[in-house]
Amino acid sequence: MNKTELLNKTARDADERLLLARAMDKMDLAHQRSIPSCTGFLSPQERASVEALMNASGHPRHLFFGGYEGAERAVCAFLPDWQEEDDWRSGEDCPVCALRASFPEDASLSHRDFLGSILGLGLDREKVGDLLVAPGCCDILLLREIEDFLLLHLESAGRTRLKLKPIPLAQLAPKAVEVKTIRDTVATLRLDAVAASAFSLSRGRAGELISSGKLQLNYRECVKPDRAVAQGDVLSCRGLGKCVVKTVGGLSKKGRTMIELERYL
Repeated sequence: MNKTELLNKTARDADERLLLARAMDKMDLAHQRSIPSCTGFLSPQERASVEALMNASGHPRHLFFGGYEGAERAVCAFLPDWQEEDDWRSGEDCPVCALRASFPEDASLSHRDFLGSILGLGLDREKVGDLLVAPGCCDILLLREIEDFLLLHLESAGRTRLKLKPIPLAQLAPKAVEVKTIRDTVATLRLDAVAASAFSLSRGRAGELISSGKLQLNYRECVKPDRAVAQGDVLSCRGLGKCVVKTVGGLSKKGRTMIELERYL
């Protein structure tokens, strides 16, 4: 299957086609010219699109990396045969680095404050990864190519002055993810039934959210309430958060399917 055929098969619209075409160019650079290459930071939705492309391409060698375990935004790196993943992560070819912005602890700065200040400098979103906001500091994941620019130009977030310095990725301290375990039974593994259990909704309301495009399955819009859900799938709903299907068990005495979910708080 050539490049055009792959794009026709996997891209759902013009924006996704452009994203996947750029990813394929990076892949070709690594596999045909033995040069390490990677995309910019991908959102979870964009990552799902690139993963679908990789599956359709025969699973070429690649990895996703956002600077720390569990990062939401990550680059997709394509490595030549001669390069090991650990060497890439710790070497000069890895484009991901981090800055720590310090500010007075009594300043109530949010993720939105930092993202607005950074993008207000004219930078594209793909240049910036996760923003880890804590009392008195914010660790900014970014592409190394904009490190000097941010050190020079990012002076404040909101109305609060910042002090920036580079830090090793090993010093990142992401906040522990809080989840709520939900054990339930469903009549069917349809998306509307599982979503109702995940987000404490009626099945009818869950179906309305799905049909209106507000609920995503594995970070891709799904408007079919009867779509089958499997173990490992991720459900995310606008305004309600995210939930992972951890296990799908057997049938209860009443013939319902037992499931275990983890809802992110």
